[in-house]
Amino acid sequence: MASTDHGDGTAATQPRRGRGDKAAAIAHAACEVFGRDGYTRASIDTIAAEAGASTRTLYNHFPGGKAELFRSVIQRSAGQVRDEQLVRLRNCLDPQRPPRPEDLERDLLALARAWVALMTDFRDHFALVRHIHGEAGHVPPEVLDAWQEAGPRRVSRELTVVLAALADHGLLDVHGDPAQATAHLMLLISAEIAQRSYWGVIPLPPEETDRITAVGVQTFLRAYGAAR
Repeated sequence: MASTDHGDGTAATQPRRGRGDKAAAIAHAACEVFGRDGYTRASIDTIAAEAGASTRTLYNHFPGGKAELFRSVIQRSAGQVRDEQLVRLRNCLDPQRPPRPEDLERDLLALARAWVALMTDFRDHFALVRHIHGEAGHVPPEVLDAWQEAGPRRVSRELTVVLAALADHGLLDVHGDPAQATAHLMLLISAEIAQRSYWGVIPLPPEETDRITAVGVQTFLRAYGAAR
């Protein structure tokens, strides 16, 4: 903390600024560089230059270097996307107020489209994800695990709870394995779109995205829909 003399013999304590701001600038620059160059090609020198900092300053804030920086960036980014995914999940499917059987397909489709739209809404994050998938063998395993735990696993667990609740209400038959049903739903509604659009870099035409999500939901319900 820094003190400011008021001229009357008293001093007001003010927060010392700079360190937090510099760490934030480095993290922001790292997100841009990793999203552009990937993990392997990104260099500490480039990140420091983009942040307007020296490499010494960068290491003062992130002693673990590139791995620590990437972990920090992807955890923060994944957390933001996770929070938005969970909001959209709750808006589309509330296990406390399950949809009528005739509305289940509509609500699943709304969720699918809301989640697919995240690739456009969070382009910087999915640029990182694209590089992770392409360079997984070069990214430290603990960094991959931190990313998964910060975002995808948490979302998957929450969706599993929702699908299990829908099964309890007789709307789905998850064959005793709601986690497997969750994995299948997420693959059916998003995998093709992610691959063909390179994680949102080259977005598909809206009508094609709508077609893929609709077919994905219909296929899921053929496999997991409760017998009527």
